[in-house]
Amino acid sequence: METTPEVTKPEVKKAFAYLRVSSNGQVEGDGFPRQREAIKKWAVANNVKIVRWFEEKGVSGKTDLENRPALDELFRALNSNGVKTVVIERLDRLGRELMVQENLLAQFVKQGFEIISATEPKLCDDDATRVLIRQMLGAIGQFDRTRIVEKLRVARQRKKAATGHCEGRKPYGHYEGEQEILNRMRDLYAVGGNWENISAALNTEGIKTRSSGKWYPATVRKILVRK
Repeated sequence: METTPEVTKPEVKKAFAYLRVSSNGQVEGDGFPRQREAIKKWAVANNVKIVRWFEEKGVSGKTDLENRPALDELFRALNSNGVKTVVIERLDRLGRELMVQENLLAQFVKQGFEIISATEPKLCDDDATRVLIRQMLGAIGQFDRTRIVEKLRVARQRKKAATGHCEGRKPYGHYEGEQEILNRMRDLYAVGGNWENISAALNTEGIKTRSSGKWYPATVRKILVRK
């Protein structure tokens, strides 16, 4: 009597997921759901289980890596529990500037971690051709965004020349009621509060942001550092 050979199921690989949106207004928008959906779809197709999600809320991809609390937490987790793979939706979730993007990729590789873009297969590989394509795409994306910024600046200058004024975004504290909130932030900071503590306190006290949303450490930092 013949026996049916036992089929061995492939082992499920564990991974973390890193998501980022650039502004607080995007936190409640489509940014996170879209990224989650792309990562989940890739994970199912590749027999990968996402065991933890790291969300960077309201952090610009143009900035350096000094103010990325979720990224810091991600690296701590990678170095502590055996998971060595990180999945992102696209490379621009790491950074919108080529130098920031490449710097982060180098950090992952140096520490022995694998990073995978769900919508850009193999683009994170160190194959010379892949690196060239990745860096060319990153440079083109950075160029396009710079051109958009330049066009907006020229438009503002043209409006100012025509009307005598061109109001940009007002700093926090300009509008009614914001100065009291700003003072509250400063008081919390003066007694040793960090960005996380201050944002948590504001949320607990029911204080809303200018856009009526939640406070995040990156937002508090931008306001207090600018001030």
